Parts: sequence; C-alpha cells; structure tokens
Amino acid sequence: MDLAVAHETVARWQFGITTVYHFLFVPLTISLAATVAGLETAWVRTGKEKYFHATKFWGKLFLINIAMGVVTGIVQEFQFGMNWSDYSRFVGDVFGAPLAMEALIAFFFESTFIGLWIFGWDRLPKKIHCACIWMVALGTVLSAYFILAANSWMQHPVGYRVDPATHKAQLTDIARVLFQNTTLVQAFHTLTAAFLTGAAFVVGIASYHLWRAKRGKETDGRKTAAMRTSLRVGLAMAVVAGLGTAVSGDTLAKVMFEQQPMKMAAAEALWDTQSPAPFSIFAVGDVSRGHNSVELEIPGILSFLAHSDFSSSVPGINDTAAAEAAKYGGQPQDYIPNIFVTYWGFRLMIGFGMTSFVAALIGLWTTRRRFWLAEEYRTGEEEPPRLMLTKNAEMNTYFTRWSWRIGIFTMGFPLIANSFGWIFTEMGRQPWVVFGLMKTANASSPSVGVGLQTGSLITLTALYAILAVVEVRLLVKYAKPGPDTSERPPAKDPVLRGPSDGDDADKPLAFAY
Repeated sequence: MDLAVAHETVARWQFGITTVYHFLFVPLTISLAATVAGLETAWVRTGKEKYFHATKFWGKLFLINIAMGVVTGIVQEFQFGMNWSDYSRFVGDVFGAPLAMEALIAFFFESTFIGLWIFGWDRLPKKIHCACIWMVALGTVLSAYFILAANSWMQHPVGYRVDPATHKAQLTDIARVLFQNTTLVQAFHTLTAAFLTGAAFVVGIASYHLWRAKRGKETDGRKTAAMRTSLRVGLAMAVVAGLGTAVSGDTLAKVMFEQQPMKMAAAEALWDTQSPAPFSIFAVGDVSRGHNSVELEIPGILSFLAHSDFSSSVPGINDTAAAEAAKYGGQPQDYIPNIFVTYWGFRLMIGFGMTSFVAALIGLWTTRRRFWLAEEYRTGEEEPPRLMLTKNAEMNTYFTRWSWRIGIFTMGFPLIANSFGWIFTEMGRQPWVVFGLMKTANASSPSVGVGLQTGSLITLTALYAILAVVEVRLLVKYAKPGPDTSERPPAKDPVLRGPSDGDDADKPLAFAY
C-alpha cells in the first residue's frame, strides 16, 4: 500500500468509526425526546400517575443519551479540519451553511428548552413545562434535518457553482440544498428509522420489567402500570415507524437508482445489466467476483425497486462503471465500490430493521388483550400498591413467554440496522466524497501525516470504547430499577413568584432526577 492510499484509508477509518459510534445516540435522542413529550402530554391531559412515572423514567434515559451524543458529536466537527481540510476548502461555502443552521437554530432549541425542562418540574406550570420538552423534540428533528441536508448535498450536489478562479464550490440556492428530493426522502427514511430504534429500546426495557413482574420479582403496581403503558406505546410506535421505514426506503432506493446507479447495482452485486432484474436475498460465495454459485433470488423485485416496474432494465456494475469512466476519466474499475460491504450492508440493514418491525407486530398482537388480571391491594397506608399477577385463562402461554424474550433480544436490532445503513450509504458512493465533483482521494489533509492520523485513530477509538462502557453502565444503572414510584406528581401548578416573595436564595434548583 503506497503512502497516498494509506493516508486516505486511515482518514476514512477514523471518520467511519467516530461517525458510526456517534450515530448510535442520534436516533435514540430523536425518538426518546418525542416519546417523553408524548407521555408527559398524556399525564398533563389525564393526570394519571402511570404517565408521570413513565415520563420521568424515560426522561432520565433520554438525558443520559443526549449528553453522550453531544460529547461524541463534537469530534465530528473537528475532523473536517483535521483529516479533510481539502474537502472543507472546496465545499465549505455550501456544506457549512446547513451545519451553521443546525448550530444556530436546532441546537438553540435543544439546549435552551432542555434546561427549562430539567430544572422546571416544580417551578413551571405543567403545560408550559410540557411545551419545553416538545421544543426539545422539535430541536432534535431540526438538527437531524440540517445534517441530512448537508449529507444529501454530498450524495447529489445542487444549488451551487464552482468558481473558476478559486476552484471552490459556492452556494447559489440554499432552498435547493435544503429541499431537494434527496434531502426530503433521506430525512423521512432516517427519522422513521430513528423512531423504530427508540421504539425497540422502549419495548426491550419495558419487556424486561414486565417479565420480572410475571415471575413475581416485581410487585409494585405503579411501576408495572407505567411499564405496561410504555410497552404498548413502544409497540405501536415500532409498527408505524417500521412501515414508514419500509415505504421511505423504497422511495429512497428509486431516487438512488436515478442519481447513483452504481451504488444500487453494487447493493445487488448486479454485474451485468438485466431485464428484468432479480433481488438476491442472500448469496454464498464471493460477491466481488460476480454472481455466485448459490443464491436465493426473487425475480423482478430489483426492477420494481428501481422503476416500480417488474420488467424494466437495471444497469449492471460493468456498464455503469464504463459509463462513469467515459464521463469523468480513468479506468472503469476506479468507479467500483467495495461490493462485499455494499452487498451485505444493504441486506443486514434491511434484515435487522424489518426483524424489529415483525417483532413489534407480534408483540402488538399478543398484547391486544390483558395478559394479566391485576389486583391491587394495600398492606398499609404508607406503602405503595402491590400487584398480584394471575394468568388470564385466554392467554396464549407460549407467545406470552416468548414475547418478553423477543422484546429484550431485539432491542438493539435497529441500532445495528442504522449502522449498516450508513456504512452502505457512504461506501456505496465511493470513490466520490461529493458525487461527481470531488473524489475521496483528493479530499484529505495533505499536511497531516499517516503517523499522526494513526495516533489520533487509536486515541479516539480507545476513548470511544471507554465512553461506550460508561454509557452502557449508566443506562443499566438507571433502567434496571424501573420508574421511581415513590415520587409523587405535583398536585397543582406551582405559583410563579419573584425572588422577593420569601424564597430561600440558597435553596437548590429543582433537578429532574
């Protein structure tokens, strides 16, 4: 491997590792913010304690997740200057615009209103406090949208011109950058996948607590009621989000067939143009060397994914590579991405994501009736209600036993699907860092040596591994006990008073947790 290739490879590995790790937190932040907002709205409207306890519980996990997301996300900004300075110089005028909007608009919503939400539990009226978490949820969605607009521009650059004097891309139409079809479809797909991720997270943890209640290890009726409600909310959200992910994924595939035909041909390992083109479920053998000796295919599906027509022609890798070489120069093999990564990344993304959707469908069906007949009784006035669990005679014992296990086991599946989805998206675009404008080999920092790159790669990977341990330990620590049902919701809205009304100046602020 020559020095230039090593330079590019190490830079890509570093950005890939930090990006995939950071994106573990992004979908959970987006979905948990909206979930907490919905649960608090239910509490404000109904006054039921189960919604209050669920709000506080999931809000605690949301805060842990968003804190980690902010910490790991800062590194992303630095890397554009560290390892990709030539890229930043070329696209800074365009790429920087949505990033600046994300910081000035979206992050303002998140940082300002999350502070009000954390410290305002006994200082703000309930409706205003609830509005704060909705603003946080809006901020997370806006933040994701602006980042996706920047990424979509890399996939399909629009609204720019290249200055012939400086050879830099200059922004000419911010509306096209923000609202092109690539941005809209990719945002829809990413957000629905984010809600599927959060739903599986909620279902997994709720399933654990309900499984404990089933075995008699948890007798607190308030806690079980909050978890039962959370389970149903998570299952319903997973079904809706799963459908949205499938529909948006199909739409995004059609857009990619038009804009980046090589990416989609690589996703199928379709080496030669076919009409109609089949979709390969899996293959045995080396997909990088052409079609395999053992495959399971569905005829015509790839043609439908490309053009909504089961008989249309789909260009293969060889023809597409030859066309790009004729257009941009070089040899056809220069335009062929890593087929093994794109082929299996595409299938693992679909497989893990749709498994969570199917599991949610099963869970929603098996919990359509009350599986448990709950009898609350008090052993003393000061003690919380306890829950006696008895089996419902109409209950399907097999599905009930396995539904909890499925919920727990599939909790992380959408996170895996998200990671493979982004790996496929970015690897399938190679050799372009900005499609049709700039190749990845020309985008890295020429002044940063391979040794320095390798050192920072090792350091950041080790740091992120430590943060992963911290994140998991924190989530387990606060998720395992379940909701704190000893905390009572405020009986009425607090009276807003000034500091001259007798408040103790040394009294600590009311913290959410």
